[in-house]
Amino acid sequence: MTELRPNPGGHQVGTYAAEHLSPAFPRRAPWGTAGNLRAWQQEAIERYFETEPRDFLASATPGAGKTTFALRLATELLSRGTVNRVIVVAPTDHLKTQWAEAAARVGIRLDPKFTNGQRAFSREYHGVAVTYAQVSMKPYVHAHICSAARTLVILDEVHHGGDALSWGDALREAYEHAERRLSLTGTPFRSDAAPIPFVRYEPDSAGVRVSRADYTYGYGRALRDGVVRPVLFMSYAGSMRWRDTSGEEMSAGLGEDNTKDITAQAWRTALDPEGEWMQQVLRAADQRLTEVRHEVPDAAGLVIATDHEAARGYAKLLEYLTGTKPALILSDDKGASDRISSFSASDERWMVAVRMVSEGVDVPRLAVGVYATSSSTPLFFAQAIGRFVRARRRGETASVFLPSVPKLAGLAYALELERDHALDRRESGDGEDADGLTAEERELAEAEREDKASDELTKYTFQAISSDAQFDKVLYDGGDFGFAAEVGSLEELEYLGLPGILDHDEVAAVLEQRAQKQTRIQDARGRGMISDGHETVIPMHRSLKEQRTLLNSLVGLYARQSGEPHGAVHSELRRTCGGPAVGQATAHQIQQRIDLLRRRLRSV
Repeated sequence: MTELRPNPGGHQVGTYAAEHLSPAFPRRAPWGTAGNLRAWQQEAIERYFETEPRDFLASATPGAGKTTFALRLATELLSRGTVNRVIVVAPTDHLKTQWAEAAARVGIRLDPKFTNGQRAFSREYHGVAVTYAQVSMKPYVHAHICSAARTLVILDEVHHGGDALSWGDALREAYEHAERRLSLTGTPFRSDAAPIPFVRYEPDSAGVRVSRADYTYGYGRALRDGVVRPVLFMSYAGSMRWRDTSGEEMSAGLGEDNTKDITAQAWRTALDPEGEWMQQVLRAADQRLTEVRHEVPDAAGLVIATDHEAARGYAKLLEYLTGTKPALILSDDKGASDRISSFSASDERWMVAVRMVSEGVDVPRLAVGVYATSSSTPLFFAQAIGRFVRARRRGETASVFLPSVPKLAGLAYALELERDHALDRRESGDGEDADGLTAEERELAEAEREDKASDELTKYTFQAISSDAQFDKVLYDGGDFGFAAEVGSLEELEYLGLPGILDHDEVAAVLEQRAQKQTRIQDARGRGMISDGHETVIPMHRSLKEQRTLLNSLVGLYARQSGEPHGAVHSELRRTCGGPAVGQATAHQIQQRIDLLRRRLRSV
């Protein structure tokens, strides 16, 4: 057994409790892992002790067990006498309380109630748990606590250290003399160029300074390891009408090939709590939750809203649709942390939270989400999806309902990619930087941050008039399945009714089967064999020209793999699927050929 060493308060800390902490603490351990570290946690600890650096950045996907890793490392450093004090810095009050509760399980006593006015903490504790905002207000208080002992500082979700230049400066002042610093993140990139304190930056091949994690455990590997859930993105398009700030009435289809400003306004219209789109999508999400709860009885849903007004509107909609008032979490609610905890321990179905506090929502039973916010930065998207990926048992899946917006689809497709934080912005050939923002968009974003009054004025002159939803497709594992269908149709229900328990390697196969069945349903309806009050919907997300281009690309790829001439592939597709040549084929006929080629390419 590891030797015990005293701490300033006289309490002994050993590694026994940490060795028996769930790999997914503070929740119950997944299948067969209780009492053992996960492979990545053990690897990361071994990597740390190879050099025992003063600064160490561990990047692990949300739900992987960063808390367990950090606390195990902390107990090792305490028991070896390397440090005798621990400070945890977290983004929210709720998270710092969770850290204190988790630390107590391994014998580390942290005071989450510490305030700047105290200037010192009781000797009954090994340290404190504080927020980034708290440190930024009086960094000298925290510098005194840190420098008074050999201190380990754990910076949870360290990307918040770059939220403002003053926050970064405060962290450096407070913890520059720490004996050791452990930085944790599930999303090591940011959408601005603010440097993250205590993170190492190195130039890449293009001379751009990018962050370098000392250990990385991404979503892709975690998914293969069964540590996190596979995420199915249910994409919904629809028809939107609104009056813009100049008073002109506009209309567009969400999911169509529109300009960025039209897409943004259509998106905004879709998210209006008074519109049909949100009501229809929330109803679909509730149907999906009901299906999941057949096999996961305590599964819950979360709606992420842009602001308080929208959150209250969505809560009223959910109460109308379900007959039960959902948990409503607002950033100015002092009881938010307690409400999150009570929701987590209950079997309530729905929670609604504004986006600024959604990162603090750590409820592993969340299995269905509605992304009802206009935020599209990679950082926020990854954090939002992280609310749904924590696996508790084998085969659990997560379903997130999204507006059919190209930028969100791109983020969903790239979920498994690992990105670093670049300090020097890259410019692409079309004038966009690495985060997909043009110079004009960056200036607009900066203006919005600096002038809240103007932002509020714009908000009240824009008017959403009407909106209707249509099921678009399912995004999964870098591909898409299915095609457009009316809300409430048999085709949509094929996807809402997916089993609540599916292994990662089963998901794609089941989605492919559902896509084939959707095609048969639409064909049968077209022949008059089904009369359910719904019409076959031509895919909104792809114009006829785009479909032809995609089909030709797939034909070329298949021809290279099979050795057949392009013309022979096209002719065989016509014989199998029916219909005229590509130039005269309908969108539905071309889609059938695309789907057939995709299935064949997967089997090659």
